[in-house]
Amino acid sequence: MGRNIGKRRSLVLVIKTARVPDLTLRFSPNKTDMKYILLLFLILFFAVALPAEASLCRNYNGNSICIISIKRSAKYYWRYRAAVSVNGIARPIEVYNCRDRQRIRQDGSVVSFEPDGAGEFICNTLKKN
Repeated sequence: MGRNIGKRRSLVLVIKTARVPDLTLRFSPNKTDMKYILLLFLILFFAVALPAEASLCRNYNGNSICIISIKRSAKYYWRYRAAVSVNGIARPIEVYNCRDRQRIRQDGSVVSFEPDGAGEFICNTLKKN
């Protein structure tokens, strides 16, 4: 038994390739196929829902007041955090206190509701029964 020093054994892998036929897809739909394609298109079209944005707008004494976003306080149910726009001019988020008829601005200053203003609109529209 001799030693094979210096001789390298290599494994040669031979892969035989088979002839692959032309893979061009030939599709000529008939009427029933067209119905299924149309049905699939309609299902996919109506399955995607786009986000909706709605705002509640009213006219008060010639002023257009819109509630852009509103959130009710869980602890103090008479308080609302709302962003409103008056005549198309958006206000930042303010706290509307419907019990005391006051609004708290972002800088912390307390202002009474204007007559027929945004605070009156919020409190009258969303008052708890």
